[in-house]
Amino acid sequence: MACTHDHSCEDHDCSSNWSLYKHIDLSKVTALNEANPGSVKSVFKAWEERLNSSGEHLESNEGDPELLVYIPFTSDVKIKSISVVGGADGTSPSKLRVFINRDGIDFSDAQSMQPVQEWDLVENLQGVLEYQTRYSKFQSVANITLHFPESFGGDTTQIHYIGFKGEATQLKRDVATIVYEITPNPSDHKTRAETGGGLSHVE
Repeated sequence: MACTHDHSCEDHDCSSNWSLYKHIDLSKVTALNEANPGSVKSVFKAWEERLNSSGEHLESNEGDPELLVYIPFTSDVKIKSISVVGGADGTSPSKLRVFINRDGIDFSDAQSMQPVQEWDLVENLQGVLEYQTRYSKFQSVANITLHFPESFGGDTTQIHYIGFKGEATQLKRDVATIVYEITPNPSDHKTRAETGGGLSHVE
C-alpha cells in the first residue's frame, strides 16, 4: 500500500529515514535488460537528490519494459518501505515484485517464483509516495531483487530513483571458520572419553 508524507519534507529530516542507500554495496548492484550497462547504479542516491534528473537513469531496452534489479547490502538491513521514481509518458514501472536473499535470479526465475511481496505502482514523478513492506518479512535482508515486469504502456521502463527506508544492523554477515590440525599430537589432547567428544562451534 502506498502512502504520502503527512508533512513538509522541508521541515522534517526525511533524508535520515532513507539512509539505507549508504549501506548499499553499489559496486555489486546489477540490472538485467538495462539499455545502458551500469546505469542502474545512478538511481541510488540521497533522498534529497531523488528528483535530480540531470544525470543518468535506468532504462530498459527498447520494446521490452521488463527490468530486474539486484541490490546487495554491506550489512544486514531491515526494510520498512520502498520508493520508486519512474519516468514520464508511460515509462514508469507499473508493478513491483520483490525477492529477498536470493542470488542469481534471472527473468525466468522471477516470473515463476512467488515474491515475498508485490505492489501495483502508481506514477510517482514527484517522489512523494512510498510502499510499505510486510515488515516482519523484511528482517535480516542481505540482498534484495526488484522485478519490474511492465510499464504504464511505454515502450521502455525508466527509473530515476530507488530508495529504501529502514535500519541497518551494523553487523556484517558472519562467516564460520573451522581450523583443522594437519598432524595432531595425541599427547597434547585429552581423549574423547575424557572430554565428552564432539566439535566446538565458534559463533
